[in-house]
Amino acid sequence: MTTIPFARPSIGEAEIDAVARVLRSGWLTTGSEAQAFEREFGAFIGAPHALAVNSATAGLHLALEATGTRPGDVVIVPSMTFTATAEVARYLGAEIAFADITADGMLIDPVDVERVAAATVAGGGRVSAIIAVHLAGEVADMKALRDVARRYDAVLVEDAAHAFPSRTAAGYAGTLGDVGVFSFYANKTITTGEGGMLVTADAAIAERVRTMRLHGIDREAWDRYSDPRGRWQYDVVEAGFKYNMTDIAAAIGRVQLRRADSLLAARRDAAERYRESLLPLERENQVTLPRDQEGHAWHLFILRLAGGHRDRDDLAAALQDAGIGVSVHYTPLHRMTYWANRYPAATAALPHTDRRFGEILSLPLYPDISPAEQHTVADTVVRVIRDGIREGVK
Repeated sequence: MTTIPFARPSIGEAEIDAVARVLRSGWLTTGSEAQAFEREFGAFIGAPHALAVNSATAGLHLALEATGTRPGDVVIVPSMTFTATAEVARYLGAEIAFADITADGMLIDPVDVERVAAATVAGGGRVSAIIAVHLAGEVADMKALRDVARRYDAVLVEDAAHAFPSRTAAGYAGTLGDVGVFSFYANKTITTGEGGMLVTADAAIAERVRTMRLHGIDREAWDRYSDPRGRWQYDVVEAGFKYNMTDIAAAIGRVQLRRADSLLAARRDAAERYRESLLPLERENQVTLPRDQEGHAWHLFILRLAGGHRDRDDLAAALQDAGIGVSVHYTPLHRMTYWANRYPAATAALPHTDRRFGEILSLPLYPDISPAEQHTVADTVVRVIRDGIREGVK
């Protein structure tokens, strides 16, 4: 039985009261709460346009659709990501090209993106978009990626699902490319249970997303309901999608947004406690610990084991046997059945991704994890590694 879960949302009475207020209002779907959440989120990160959606996956799909990805185009993504990053290109009939991560980190490598883009163009293809993934809350090298995107006339989309509120000297993650997409899934820094937000400085992109996220209808239901003149009239101007956020979710998000800085501070404090507890293992060259880089949102605490794949799996088993939730972020997409079958050549082209996958293990990290719980996690990691991992799981 798991006694220390891998993730746990931080929900208080204010969130519960906000939901109750919406339930009593009689309007549960997209309405004034969602519109207020959009305004407040956009103001928080300095984005001229913020559009609430029912998932980050929906936001990524809308981002590619609105910026012109079409059948036969190529979208460059890292293989070290969740499948949603890549699958949205397939929704549009586009192909995926995987780029490697950097030799010493976890983020997409702009140099390899350049290699993949050049090969695509040399083969007669068109790179419509590059998706930068801010994995674990670390911010990708957006300046270098912007340069590559410009050279190939590609849109730069930020998968910022792990990266709120990641603030850098250049601005918040999600505002550094052409379009940014955030996730409010249950394990994120702020949550709406399910949900996401697309942000952009481009008014034309925002207008297209606004239309396509709700069936291609030219007027939202709330606007029709709240307008005393001609409430029922609307037109369908495109074959759109069903990607809107409910007011129930938005009400939770508004409260969570007000807590964003304190929730991030709690994650940072928890990450630092892990670092202090596990630093002796790093000094012994047993593990590599994540570092608090500029703008780090600390969505995940990813441990890298020197021993490789077998040691990682055995340590994971030992922690789970001790009632501690763990995960791996991620099994690379090119190792997954669908992606491996469709793009078999990718396996030979991603050496850093393959090596990193064999080393990584994510430990429990969330605002409400207690120092005592972290002590239990860290003490178990140290004990199992020092005892010899395979002996420790017997």
